[in-house]
Amino acid sequence: MPVPDLSPAARTAAPGPAADGPARPSALDPAIAARLRRNPDGLVTAVVRAYDSGDVLMVAWMDDEALHRTLSTGRATYWSRSRREYWVKGETSGHHQYVRAVALDCDGDALLVSVDQVGAACHTGSRTCFADELPVTGTGNLTAGTTS
Repeated sequence: MPVPDLSPAARTAAPGPAADGPARPSALDPAIAARLRRNPDGLVTAVVRAYDSGDVLMVAWMDDEALHRTLSTGRATYWSRSRREYWVKGETSGHHQYVRAVALDCDGDALLVSVDQVGAACHTGSRTCFADELPVTGTGNLTAGTTS
């Protein structure tokens, strides 16, 4: 199911096939849009990390327009699947993300967004959404003394 655009202008636009192209028209550079591999909802995973430390802060979703807005404004903009609307990180919470770099992975199905994070990244108030580490009891095939 394509992600709807709630703007009045886009309500009259017919959505295209999400996996092969954007769910709706966007001003995203066509060369960048052509490299994206979207899920059936027209979205790409955005992994967000702190620019200075490399800490993973959160995971969110972007469509072509959210990526365009992020690249053109320098403010992290995502698609909220629950609210079904765009949101600029920090617009209501005050916990802003100022974008320093965006990288597309080799498959085109994930973005790495490096930000200067102001305040908490997680909606729970934590700096990162990944504060709860799970116990790993297996060692796999690691050889004693191997660090990689």
